[in-house]
Amino acid sequence: MRIISGKYKGRVLDGFDIKGTRPTMERVKESLFAQIQMFIPNSHVLDLFSGSGNLGLEALSEGAHSAVLVDSNPKAVSIIKKNIEKLGCDSVKVLGMDYVKAIHSLEEKFDIIFLDPPYQTNYIEKSIEEITKKDLVKKGGIIVCESDSIDKIVYPEVYSEIKNKTYGDKTIVIIQKI
Repeated sequence: MRIISGKYKGRVLDGFDIKGTRPTMERVKESLFAQIQMFIPNSHVLDLFSGSGNLGLEALSEGAHSAVLVDSNPKAVSIIKKNIEKLGCDSVKVLGMDYVKAIHSLEEKFDIIFLDPPYQTNYIEKSIEEITKKDLVKKGGIIVCESDSIDKIVYPEVYSEIKNKTYGDKTIVIIQKI
């Protein structure tokens, strides 16, 4: 797994050995970031089920202003911190906690939120519900949802779907706050 473009392009990230995670494949990540490129410059990013930090760190490499990377797995948190140190990133905060606690601990609003939870859960719907209650997405901001089933990507009417693409067994839906 590596950073695909930007200031950290080509740098290799650790993280394939974290139990319960499935890193976003490079071709999928490349396609995803091409679709959201216009939202990245100077953005504030939240990567809620961060795993290795792959998506949040890619956003920083491509020009995001800051990122908050969240994971409840202590091994993942350790890997995220190692990857941050390896890249020499600044403007990044790591939260080692459950996603609901993380959402409720955050005070800033975000331009981009990545949601790539374990597939066997309904965490996307629950996350969006909590994110909406807490009003964490800036107007015009996006939430990038990755799941094994489009049926799990449920969101209220304050969001509008702007992209929907399937890559093998995974579907990515991008919704925007209107």
